[in-house]
Amino acid sequence: MVFSSRGSRLLGAMVLGALSTGVAAQGSTLTSDDYARAERFVGYNTTPLVDHAVTSVTWQDAGHFWYRDHDAGGDHYLRYDAATGKATPAFDQARLATALGKLLGKPVDAGKLGVTDFDAAADGRLDVNLRGKHYLCDLKGAGVCSAGRDESATGYGHEPGVLSPDKRSEAFVRAWNLWVRDVATGKETPLTMDGVENYGYATDNAGWKHSDHAILVWSPDSKQIATFQQDQRKTGEMVLVGTNVGHPVVEKWKYPLVGDKDVTMIERVVVDVAERKVLRLKMAPDQHRSTLCDDVSCGRDGGWDDVQWAPDAQTLAFVSSSRDHKQAWFRVADVHTGDVRTVFDESVPTYYESGTGKVNWQYLPDSHEVVWFSERNNWGNLYLYDLDSGRLKHAITAGEGNVTEVLRLDAKTRTLWFRGVGREPGVNPYYQQFYKVSLDGGKPVLLAPEPADHTITLSPDGRLFADAYSTPATPSVTVLRSADDGHVVGSIAQADISRLRAAGWQAPEAFTVKARDGKTELYGLMFKPTHFDPSRKYPVVDYVYPGPQTGSVGSRSFAAARVDHQALAELGFIVVAIDGMGTPWRSKSFHDAYFGDIGDNTLPDQVAALKALGKQHAWIDLDRVGIWGHSGGGNATADAMFRYPDFFKVGIAESGNHDNRNYEDDWAEKWQGLLTTGKDGKTNYDDQANQSHAANLKGHLLLAHGTMDDNVPPYATLLVADALIKANKDFDLLLIPNAHHGYASAANYMMRKRWDYFVRNLAGDTPPKEYAMKPPKD
Repeated sequence: MVFSSRGSRLLGAMVLGALSTGVAAQGSTLTSDDYARAERFVGYNTTPLVDHAVTSVTWQDAGHFWYRDHDAGGDHYLRYDAATGKATPAFDQARLATALGKLLGKPVDAGKLGVTDFDAAADGRLDVNLRGKHYLCDLKGAGVCSAGRDESATGYGHEPGVLSPDKRSEAFVRAWNLWVRDVATGKETPLTMDGVENYGYATDNAGWKHSDHAILVWSPDSKQIATFQQDQRKTGEMVLVGTNVGHPVVEKWKYPLVGDKDVTMIERVVVDVAERKVLRLKMAPDQHRSTLCDDVSCGRDGGWDDVQWAPDAQTLAFVSSSRDHKQAWFRVADVHTGDVRTVFDESVPTYYESGTGKVNWQYLPDSHEVVWFSERNNWGNLYLYDLDSGRLKHAITAGEGNVTEVLRLDAKTRTLWFRGVGREPGVNPYYQQFYKVSLDGGKPVLLAPEPADHTITLSPDGRLFADAYSTPATPSVTVLRSADDGHVVGSIAQADISRLRAAGWQAPEAFTVKARDGKTELYGLMFKPTHFDPSRKYPVVDYVYPGPQTGSVGSRSFAAARVDHQALAELGFIVVAIDGMGTPWRSKSFHDAYFGDIGDNTLPDQVAALKALGKQHAWIDLDRVGIWGHSGGGNATADAMFRYPDFFKVGIAESGNHDNRNYEDDWAEKWQGLLTTGKDGKTNYDDQANQSHAANLKGHLLLAHGTMDDNVPPYATLLVADALIKANKDFDLLLIPNAHHGYASAANYMMRKRWDYFVRNLAGDTPPKEYAMKPPKD
């Protein structure tokens, strides 16, 4: 969410203002070789140099999984036998490459196949998924491939489906109605007939996200579907206009905004597949909300997160959330009558969440219980409720530290497995570890004890789990462990960064500083030039993402590159990323730090942290502080330049949501609250609007935005540009025609412009003219 404009003239179709307006270069003239050295540390150059980094596996059955290994020879697809601990080739890569080459009419490199998934087809052929395109390949006989499904295709006949548990059917949306497709025969049958435009079944539209995916949950017996009819007939629209020769392409879709009287609502239904009957649950329409984030569907698998079927498919449990996310109701529906019972609810002063990364509540009708996630003791813990009375039975977990993701629950043994953070003294509170605990309480058992960030992949039967653990400075070790006591069953892989280090790579440095309150510990990462000279003074660049749903640092697992931090540092900067108060993973009070005041953007913590680092290190020059970020980080960057104009000298704000009244409703209404207007006509959203503070700008600000950004519409940046012009302020604006939120093919151009802007205006050096980034070709 960021916008950029300097000066007031449009150069070509992309740049407003002279990007070079600023201090005259007083330092060095950088060459293309300098930029090329920096580019060596961009992800597309560093990631391929990490060997044997297996961070996840795909289980095929209870005793076997496959994974992609990588080394200097390319990619290797291996199948692991848990009983023997042996890994063998999953298929004949050379034969597959030859077969694909014949079909595609061009050579295919066996070491760079790009396989994202594979499975055995019904006729024995291998169903290979190459970045969304499926190929059916006979590798045992003639060695030929034929084209299969194309998941990237859109339109009639290509609607993406949700596979039933028995894998015989898939449900999809067509023309506002729910359909089902027989996987074996391809026969398609409509399940609903009354869906109309903007009042359709299972449709996926959150404003910022709008796709043709179906949002639904199949019953365990594959006979029923829980979904909704989404009413957005009165919801306001968003319009974007493309750039092209001739009449422009216009995109228009429903996009509710903060404060709108009419927002998108859902009417919950259950569909009997065989009878093609729709049962509408007996309740008022629900808000289009989730207990995990803002959208009704935001889990990593793209499903409907707050809905769970009973094992016998006779009842359906779900959680409804209020528009402001402050109240959540646990409910159970009878799928024969449509009757709905509210079992219990939870209200909080700020916002209710059911986990970090996953919805964690669990429906246990057989034992008449519910596992419920709550932060009522300032930490994310699990509680057991009586399903019949709605009363709390007891806490399952307690104390400091958070349950982040419940990964498995065995109702028979009454055992639950979860990832958690901050539960072990002396361990970085952002490192995810893995535990099991009894539903009847007791101390959780630590199953992944290494003080590192653990990525867990459980076997289908829950007996084993693949554990890939690493830190920002140490590459991954991947082992197979027992889910009973955590003992290591076998070794899978150990990452080797010899080639990465030989290329000059160095690990970022972890640091801690105090927050705005002088007491709370903040955690961050620092990136120095590989040619660092402690006798020099270095300008510092702060990379910011303020949250509240995530932070600046990101995952604490190993990564060969984080954004372009090391590359930028290589040009003569100290680059830092700091997770300020108001970001998740820590305590509830830490996360709530600026609730209702999202214009805060963690900036008091960013300033406090930078000043502390400046005191600790004489080589940090606090007279030359820059800041940049994308999306929410773009918002925070412009905000920093306006609220702290004497501290931050240069800022680059990319695709920023600069006024959340112009962003989709559910995100800001969760963090800022519902829009209210006082007797004086002022609202609780006035202060968070960056354009309201634009007249304070003193330094160099580059705003950037894609003109077809359907997540954060570009008008947010233009509001800031308009205010800066009216205040007679110099600034730079880069509009990227037809680009969406992430810039796609223009991303490398934007990265180079970012380097240029900091080199010129913060370091006082001269960048090489129009350096061409050189990403590898596919």
